[in-house]
Amino acid sequence: MAFVLKNLNPIGGQSKQNGSTSDEGAPAMWSYITDDTQAVVNTSGYFDEASNLLGVYDRISATVDVDGTPAVYDFIVLSNASGVVDVSDGVAIALTDSD
Repeated sequence: MAFVLKNLNPIGGQSKQNGSTSDEGAPAMWSYITDDTQAVVNTSGYFDEASNLLGVYDRISATVDVDGTPAVYDFIVLSNASGVVDVSDGVAIALTDSD
């Protein structure tokens, strides 16, 4: 599959980020859902279609592999240059229920 822009949504009131350093504004938070796996989502260029929206250090909380074994990962935008977006490998959010 591929990135679907309509599945990327802002969370809450978006922070203003005018650059790539913390003194230029706070990062924004985004939610995203996809059938793609974590390995596909963390590939450089996956979020290129949203390069005009995403800033360095923005956080994307993504529900991945929803048509297989769903998982949730938090990705951080590491770079966004010349329309190419690269995110971190992602941190897994546990989906356990212990009751």
